[in-house]
Amino acid sequence: MNNGTDKSWPPHVGIVALEIYFPSQYVDQTELEEFDGVSGGKYTIGLGQSKMGFCSDREDINSLCLTVVKNLMEKHNIGYEKIGRIEVGTETILDKSKSVKSVLMQLFEASGNTDIEGVDTTNACYGGTAALFNSLSWVESSAWDGRYALVVAGDIAVYASGAARPTGGAGAVAMLVGPNAPLVIERGLRASHSAHVYDFYKPDLESEFPRVDGKLSIQCYLSSLDKCYKRFSEKAKAKNSETISLESFDGILFHSPYCKLVQKSLARLLLNDAISLPEADVKSKYSDLESIRSVKLEDTYFDRDVETKVVSSSKKIFEGKTKPSLHLANQVGNMYTPSVYGGLVSYLASKTEAQLVDNRVCVFSYGSGLQASMYSIRICKANGQLTKLLGGISDVNSRLDSRKKIQPALFEKTMTLRQEVHHKAPYVPVEPVADFFPGTYYLESVDDMHRRKYTRKMK
Repeated sequence: MNNGTDKSWPPHVGIVALEIYFPSQYVDQTELEEFDGVSGGKYTIGLGQSKMGFCSDREDINSLCLTVVKNLMEKHNIGYEKIGRIEVGTETILDKSKSVKSVLMQLFEASGNTDIEGVDTTNACYGGTAALFNSLSWVESSAWDGRYALVVAGDIAVYASGAARPTGGAGAVAMLVGPNAPLVIERGLRASHSAHVYDFYKPDLESEFPRVDGKLSIQCYLSSLDKCYKRFSEKAKAKNSETISLESFDGILFHSPYCKLVQKSLARLLLNDAISLPEADVKSKYSDLESIRSVKLEDTYFDRDVETKVVSSSKKIFEGKTKPSLHLANQVGNMYTPSVYGGLVSYLASKTEAQLVDNRVCVFSYGSGLQASMYSIRICKANGQLTKLLGGISDVNSRLDSRKKIQPALFEKTMTLRQEVHHKAPYVPVEPVADFFPGTYYLESVDDMHRRKYTRKMK
């Protein structure tokens, strides 16, 4: 049995480069509060959201993924012949048979490279992480032929009109996976939790809207976080005789359905530390939490007193280690599978290269239904590869600032249009493309056989 020390494994396998795409239009959450007739601060303070990106009838999961892959390949000057595996993580399903990966193959036609493994992976917001894990395993396997793996996570998150709609969003992330990476996934340190539950699901294939049990979903998320953190800590102890706590990491990233839940999740990890760490450590570092050391985690999911205490106690840790990862979540919304990787982009973009080198980052990924995992990343210079990676995402903030604000009434009209034309064929989209970012693919037409044609906006 291989114990993780086999010298035949490629060295420092992880993320070599990454790119993110989000829509060029957004609705302001403060204006949406007023339009929806809800109390001021319900979306902005209660959920922690400022803006929400959304797609018109011109964009779908195929166009999002075409855009992010093409932009990654161009920015980093990667030859298409250098890709040996593509896996797409998504829950935005256009076809019950044809994969998004197969649509991406049109980008490879000119290169003649058709020897590419992988298809799509689906389980709510977890698909991107499953695709990443599978790609890491491919690079470390006997099947690896020396080429890169390409992981694509993309989704369009839309909800029916009502309380859940402001937790939507859209986007895609592409990650190049290979050896000698600047973002090294720590080998042998990965913990997961899986269970059968109906907290969030999409049984109606004729609709983009999910079925959501909000309270159950929060409980499942927090319970999965508890279990993954405990198992991660146990594996770190067994592997390296390491005692894991929040002090073990420079950054702590979470899947972000909405930003306020992430703040509560970071506090949740502090509660785990307060219960599991030696009493002397808790007394010296978190003396204000001594009174709750005896609580049972499963009894505290909706305990406001415990939550208030740990959120207050963890505020400084949150500000330093987690809040920097929430910029895209706050400005774009929940992107589903790319959500936690948008958090990674935000974290990287928030610091200088010198500040990032030697950072250790904890990542928690969650997908309803459910599947969750926790793993860690080590950031290194990697012979200049970190400089290149950061250069590729250096335009993120300028892209966010250049988006067009759409009034809530027009946003509502666009959501209604999407609902009416979902899976319609034949169909020619009617929304404008003038404000799309250069390099964006968009839907040109759907014929009577449901075959979709895309065009790229160059200027």
